[in-house]
Parts: sequence; structure tokens; C-alpha cells
Amino acid sequence: MQKPASPLLVPSRRDFIGTGLAAAGSIALPAGLALPAHAADEHPPIGTWPAGVAGDSVFIGISVPRTGTYAVQGEDELKGYQLAIEHINEGHPLIKAISPNTKKGVLGKQLKYGVADSAAKPNEAVQAQQRFITENKAIVITGGTSSAVAVALNKLAQREKVLFVCGISGSNDTTGKDCVRYGVRQNFYGQTAADAIGPQLLKVYGKNRKAAFMTPDYTYGHTVTKSVNDYLTKNGGWQMVTNQVSPLGAPDYSSYLTNIANSGAEILVNVNWGHDAVLSTQQAKRFGLLPKMKLVIPYQIPFLAREVGPDVTEGVYAATDFWWTLEDRFPLAKMFVETFEKKFGYKPEWGAENAYMEFALWAEAVEHAGTFYPPDVIKSYESPRKLNSLVGEVSWRPQDHQLIRPVIIVRGKKPSAMRNKEDYWEVVEVVPGAPLMQKPDAFGCNPGSYT
Repeated sequence: MQKPASPLLVPSRRDFIGTGLAAAGSIALPAGLALPAHAADEHPPIGTWPAGVAGDSVFIGISVPRTGTYAVQGEDELKGYQLAIEHINEGHPLIKAISPNTKKGVLGKQLKYGVADSAAKPNEAVQAQQRFITENKAIVITGGTSSAVAVALNKLAQREKVLFVCGISGSNDTTGKDCVRYGVRQNFYGQTAADAIGPQLLKVYGKNRKAAFMTPDYTYGHTVTKSVNDYLTKNGGWQMVTNQVSPLGAPDYSSYLTNIANSGAEILVNVNWGHDAVLSTQQAKRFGLLPKMKLVIPYQIPFLAREVGPDVTEGVYAATDFWWTLEDRFPLAKMFVETFEKKFGYKPEWGAENAYMEFALWAEAVEHAGTFYPPDVIKSYESPRKLNSLVGEVSWRPQDHQLIRPVIIVRGKKPSAMRNKEDYWEVVEVVPGAPLMQKPDAFGCNPGSYT
């Protein structure tokens, strides 16, 4: 594969550099400016430290899918990152509520950033982030939407000793068998989704039901399907009568849906994500499977209801990270929804919320550490303390760097019950996070070394 052009030399839709929301160049150390004595003396260089913190700004590398089957979700995630950077740079009250020591910037340094289109492909994400690390001395990188990308960036971060704050990633493996010392994740994932939505499904649909699963063929799909099926079979006697596994970007689901139609399933559990979820759901309706079968979305897809229509998602249960009507319960959620909508013109989906929180919590961890030195920042994440978030109090689990946070259960509204054009879901329950999580070593997490 030909190496993509440097984002510093050829700004484009696929790659661009910014500070706040304005263009900016690299952050090389100005001539004659010496490093602070404590930065040079206390620790030997590691990763991009101390070169990446030598000036009055630090650089963040962002990779999200801007093309391909996850592009819509990637753009929403990017907006969350951009708003967080803007808020951190200006010392916005919402950021200060999450990271009280943040004034303007992180440790007084403004944030600059670059964006690359990962197209949900691990190789493209790794190549882009390697450029940001090498050329821009990125002090932190982020990306995801595809868990395959997140796992690949975990490995890059550990190798390069540059912190990776994970974007959207639903795979158990991200903080399980593929966890790393240099990676952290704040959003919910397969295990927590299953244990949150499982009781609702048993309550509404009862025990001993027959379910058909639709699963994307990579780490996210397989781990979410396994977690949901394990919960329902163990606790409710449900039977998986078929599991239809499809590749990312499949244009036609007719063969999979034919198998489901002939399986005797009563419930369709669609684990597909992004545009794949939209297409498979639309085609399931055209095949006559919906509403004959009950549809379940165990890992909610941002913008799904908008794309398939509220008549399809009416009564559908889903587990999610955030829904904008939580503004009625949490003051910080209200601040976020209002500022996001004012800037971007629509209610934020959970991808944007997840991205915003990842940067806000990173700022808090750095400020708590009092340094950008990576091992100290990591130890800051690993130091147990209660933190504010858009969905209440949260904390990091030191052993696997997974945030302990609630999972939100939503149910699709009737079109006639929608208060506005974006009022697709009602919040059924905010499920506390700690009881949903597996033991820290259950999925094989061994994070590795600090240096």
C-alpha cells in the first residue's frame, strides 16, 4: 500500500491539522528555547516526551472513519473531540466541572490536533497515528469506532510509549486480552451491555425464547454476541438458533436473512454497527422479518433510528452510553447537549459524548499527575478517585484501565410520542456500572510495562 501523504504537507478532508477549530502547523521547539530543568533531569526521554511538551502547546492525533460504513458515526465522534479541545483551551465551565484544575489548556498548554480518516481500517489508522507521533510528537492519540482499529492502536501506543485514549470500541478485548498499559477506555462494551440489557429482555420477552443473531465478523461483533448470548442462555434459557456472521461493508444481507427466516427465531438480535446496521435492519423489514420478529439492539448504533425510521425502532430495546434526554437527570449532560447543539446544530449522539468525555478525563488525569510524563499520567489513571461525568460519578479501574460507568437502557418511542424530530428513544433505566463488569483478569488483561 502506498504511504499516504503527510497531513502536514497536504491538508485534506482525510487528514488535517488544527488548534481548537483553526488551522495550525507543527509544534517544533523554537530555536534557543531550553527544556525546563525538571523535565530534562527527572526522567529519561520516553515516547514523545519531553520533546512533545517543549513549547506552549501539545499535539493530539485523532483518527476516525470519515469514509466507509462507519463514517456517519466517525463524524459525530470527531465533533465531540473538537468540542472538548475547544472547551479545554478556553477553560469552559463544563470542562472545569470534570477537571477542576484545568484553566486554559492542559497544564497551561494549548491543545493542537490532527485528524486522519481511518476508514475503519486498522492499517490506515496505525499509519496515520505513526505520522502524528513521528512528525508532530503527539503526546496522546485517540481513535476507534471500529474495535479492530482500537486494538491496533492499543498495540501502537504500547510500542511507542504514547498514551492512547480509546474512542468508540465495544469489544471486550480492548480492555481484556488486548489491553495495554498505555491504553484507556471510558465507554461501555459488550460485557456491560449484555449484563445491563439482559434483565430488561427477560422481563419483557420472558424465558426460553429463540433468538437469531446478526454479527459483524471482527472482535467487536464476536465479543458482543458472545456476552449477550451467554447472559440470555445462562439466566433465561434462551437459545441461539442461528448466528449470521457478515463482513464489514456487506451490501446485501439477503442470504443471512433467509437463514434467519428459516431458523424459527422469535427475536432478532442485530449486533451490526454503523451503515451495516442500517442496511441489515432495512432489509430485515423488507423481508417481512420485522415486526414479525422482535428486534433487539444490544449495542446501540448512533443515528440508527434516524436512518431506519422510528416506526422500525418503536418498542426496540437498546443499551447505550448516552442519550440526550439524560439532560433531564444530569446537569452536566444538559450543559453538554446545549453547547454541542448550539455549535453543530443537532443533539449529540453517544459517539460525540464518548469522545468529549475521553478528552475531559484525560485532561483531569494529566492535571492530577501534574506532568505529561507518560508513566506518571498512567499512574494518575490508576489512582482510585471519584470523578464527575455527564452521567454522574465514575472512576477508573486500575487493573485494566476501564472506566466504571453506568450503562443506559433505552426503548424506541412511537412516532406519535416524539417531542421533536430527534426524540427517538426514551431512557428506561440508568444501570450502575460496577455490577456489570467482569473481574479485571476475566478476559485476559495483562497490561505490560510503564517503560
